[in-house]
This record gives sequence, C-alpha cells and structure tokens, in this order.
Amino acid sequence: MLTTPPWKATGLIFENCNCQLLCPAHVSFKQKCTHERCKGYWAFHIFEGYFDNIDLSDLNGVVVFDTPQRMYEGDWTQACYIDERASGPQRTALTDILSGRVGGPWEILDAFVNTRLDPKFVPIHFENGEREKRLTISDMFDTTVTAIEGADGSTEAKIENLHNVLHGTTHILARGQTRCRDRVFNFAHSRTHGLYSRFSWKNDR
Repeated sequence: MLTTPPWKATGLIFENCNCQLLCPAHVSFKQKCTHERCKGYWAFHIFEGYFDNIDLSDLNGVVVFDTPQRMYEGDWTQACYIDERASGPQRTALTDILSGRVGGPWEILDAFVNTRLDPKFVPIHFENGEREKRLTISDMFDTTVTAIEGADGSTEAKIENLHNVLHGTTHILARGQTRCRDRVFNFAHSRTHGLYSRFSWKNDR
C-alpha cells in the first residue's frame, strides 16, 4: 500500500458562479442551484504550504466546474489551471492535491466529478486587494470578486460558522464578475454569487 506524503496549505480562496447571492449549493450540495447548470470556479492563492519536503508557498490555482443544478447528483465536469511558475515537483504536488488523490477536501469533491480535463500550466496573475480579489489567465479567464458592505458601513457582510470543506469558518459575501473561455468552458457572469475566505487544507489520512 502506497503511503500518502504529509501535506498542508493555507491561503485565500474565492469563488464566483452563475447563481444569485447566495449560491444554494454553498450551503449544501443537496440544494438546487439557481439555473439548470451551475458554472463557476474556485480560485486560490497559497500563503504557506508544503507537500512532503516540497514548498508550495506563493502559488496560485483555479478549478473551473460545470455541474447539474443539484450538485449532489454528481456528473461534474472539472478542470484545473496551475501557476506556470511552479517547478516540476510543485506541479505534480498541486495536481495530486486538486485531483483528490492524496486526501484532504478535494478528495471529498472528487466523488462528484465525472469528467476531469488534464491540468493546464499557465501564467496566472493574482491581486489581493482589501475588499477585491482578482485573478487572470491570459485571454482565457478573468475574474473579480468584490465584498458586499455590511450594515455598519465599515466591515464586510459575512457568513460565520458555516461548514464547507474548502472554505474557512468566516466567508465574506461578494459579487463576482467572470469571463471564462477554454475547452468546454464558455461562460460570463456579472454581479452574481461570490465570496472569499481564508482556507486551511491538509491530508487527514
């Protein structure tokens, strides 16, 4: 039996899909999304991370998905895009993590994926503004999520203590704008569901 190396990653994760705020599937995959297909992504920037003795700090990635209205039914199409700055060992480590082959939260999501496209290693530009997060991939992907102002006018609207395998315990509500055109993915969103949080992923095996 092969032993899975220890790994951990912490950082920022943000998302946008074509649902209206708030995406029902963010609360539970058993809830129906706004439209017949849910099309969106999870993007992340790793502040600190390792895979065995491989450093993963300061790397970016995006997982794009197309799912049925009720995500719990499975039959997802999914693709990942990984920072071309990553070395060979870093690329392998991130591919293994995002495919769910080495445990952690992506292993849970892998149960719903029917079609997984080969990863692409691409130039990713990431911007971490105070209340705005942006990520671009050349001509194929461009997204911005902007926090919704809270009732006090000085802090962001938040969801606290909601269980989600990818996100942390505090989720900042946002509006997202995205254009994606690559392989089977071709969608554009404007002022739809978005949010971001600090994540902590690890192999719990």
